[in-house]
Formats: sequence, C-alpha cells, structure tokens
Amino acid sequence: MLGDDAELTAAVRAAQDGDETAFRSVYRAVHPRLLGYVRTLVGDPDAEDVASEAWLQIARDLDRFSGDADRFRGWAARIARNRALDHIRMRGRRPAIGGDETELTGRAAESDTAGEAIEAVTTDRTLSLIARLPQDQAEAVVLRVVVGLDAKTAAETLGKRAGAVRTAAHRGLKRLAELLGDDPESAGVLDALPPQREPRGRAVTSATVTHTRARTQKDM
Repeated sequence: MLGDDAELTAAVRAAQDGDETAFRSVYRAVHPRLLGYVRTLVGDPDAEDVASEAWLQIARDLDRFSGDADRFRGWAARIARNRALDHIRMRGRRPAIGGDETELTGRAAESDTAGEAIEAVTTDRTLSLIARLPQDQAEAVVLRVVVGLDAKTAAETLGKRAGAVRTAAHRGLKRLAELLGDDPESAGVLDALPPQREPRGRAVTSATVTHTRARTQKDM
C-alpha cells in the first residue's frame, strides 16, 4: 500500500498516463476506506456493488481529474456518494438523516477531533457503530477520519459548510466514544488515531478496474 500522500499523488498521475500497476496501487490504497464510507450510506449487503460502480466511474473519468492525493480522495468520495445516493433512490429508500443541519452551520466545534481518535475505525464492528449515528455525523466521521479528508474537502463532498462538517464530526466522535464505551467487545478501539486533516496551503477487484481503465483509454 502507498505509504504517504506524495506516493499516492505520483501513482494517480502515473495511472492517468496509462500505468495499470500504478492504478492498482491507487485502488489498494483508497478502496478500503472508500468502501467503509459507502457502507455507512447503503449498508453491508450493497456496499461492494456500489463501490464497484464508483471505481468503474473513477477509472473512466480519471483523465479529467486534476490535483494531489487529498483532492483525489475527495473526488473519489464524491463519486462514491453519488453512486450510493443513486442506489438508494433506485431502491426507493431514503437515507436516514439525523438532526437538523441548520443547527450546525453557525456553531463551531469545541475541538476538531472531539479529543479522541479511533485506531481501528475501519473494522466491521466500529463501522456498524458509526452506522448508528445520525446520517450527517456518520458521513462526517467517515469522510474526515476514515477517508482522511480535510474539513474543506469533506464539506465540498457533502455540499455543506466546513464548520458544519467539523461540528458533525465532533458530535459523531463523542457519540461513538459513548457507544464504544457501552460495548465491552470494542474496548481499546478509541485510542490514538491521527488527527483529522486540515487544509494545506458488484464486487470489483483492482484487476477488473485496471482492465476497464485500459479499455476506456483506448476508447477515448
């Protein structure tokens, strides 16, 4: 897996030039966290299929992307979110929105990380607890802590203000800490997680996606 943002940025650019090995590296680096985000939107049964659709679009549209690793994560998350919402609409289900977003837009969070972090936040158990949060909090926590977006990029993904996303993430982390505290099997999960980023100045495999990517480039 790619070790840092510089490596991911380089891999994305190489993939844009048609390097299938680089695209597989990008997929391996980003997919697990992107899948965790999709799970909070559509649930476990459909998450793999929705993520597959997202990666097929990412492969198809990669030539149009411009930016570094942070921007790529945000771009991929927006695609995944759109595919998830399309899936929800197709199934005739609405996402369970919790709370009133207008309450959040004008209030700053007490601390950006709620003073806590989640070392194993991508585990099935923790993701199942995140899914119990109000929708705005669940998405904010996953985008900021799991996917690793800064507040501005997460806000662009969600179509909200950065302050609202910070507050939702803060509240979600506080509530998640309470849920984890009530769950003896999750003891030790709330530990030292890297802080949330701030702005700087059908199951598919990576092989399937890179095959589609190569075909897409030839078709363009």
